[in-house]
Amino acid sequence: MAADRDTGLPFMKMHGLGNDFVVVDGRARAVTMSAGLAQALADRHRGVGFDQLAVIEPGQDAHLVFYNADGSESAACGNATRCIARHLMTETGRDRLTLTTARGVLVCADAGDGLTSVNMGQPQLDWAEIPLAEDMDTLELPIDGTPTATGMGNPHCTFFVDDAEAVPLDSFGPRMEHHPLFPERTNVQVAHLIGDNHLRMRVWERGTGITLASGSSSCATAVAAARRGLTGRQVTITLDGGDIAVDWRDDGVWMTGPTTHVFDGVLTPGWLADNA
Repeated sequence: MAADRDTGLPFMKMHGLGNDFVVVDGRARAVTMSAGLAQALADRHRGVGFDQLAVIEPGQDAHLVFYNADGSESAACGNATRCIARHLMTETGRDRLTLTTARGVLVCADAGDGLTSVNMGQPQLDWAEIPLAEDMDTLELPIDGTPTATGMGNPHCTFFVDDAEAVPLDSFGPRMEHHPLFPERTNVQVAHLIGDNHLRMRVWERGTGITLASGSSSCATAVAAARRGLTGRQVTITLDGGDIAVDWRDDGVWMTGPTTHVFDGVLTPGWLADNA
């Protein structure tokens, strides 16, 4: 990023239901992101602050690379994908586009009323795909609370509880994230029914912590609830940051919700040099 150290690095700050992102556009000039730089950017006191970082690279319409706040990479980030899709649709005047990620090819569409949809692909339900440490039924794991494991390009562990609000997620989340059944760690959700096809969910994100919302976690929880017969395949999920709609269709898991482009900024050459 030598050029960036001379000229600064532009970025966008976005969020989907309070799940916030720093987005760097690397289509015009290549951006090399390191784990250390991602960590520095994630610092809400000395950097910019984010739940996830996304780099836009050249691709079919664009290719997205995601980083967690601890600098680790993630194959999927549903809310960031929706935010970037809205940005690119506004930029191009299109109402449908295709983005690629390590998760695969994701179709995005304008859902009207300011909402954006993304097809997060088919869920991964086999233990080896998620992945788990050993062969087992992913519907009810041999963990206290018998959670359900789901892959959405990243691993998820969903607990259905009496009251999601009562779970001490700040201690429960990191313990489950590092459970030995998940060799790549896991995102953790706690959820309960609050109505027909309506779930209340809270989330601990792998490599980040408690977040106000999570798109891939919402998809995983919807899939887990449908598999366990708690809901149908079309649900509303109420997160700390608001409501998101998930629809598990034949062609994949579609997620629809609002996006916000908060501001644009430039990382200064001096800050980049100090945190390279």
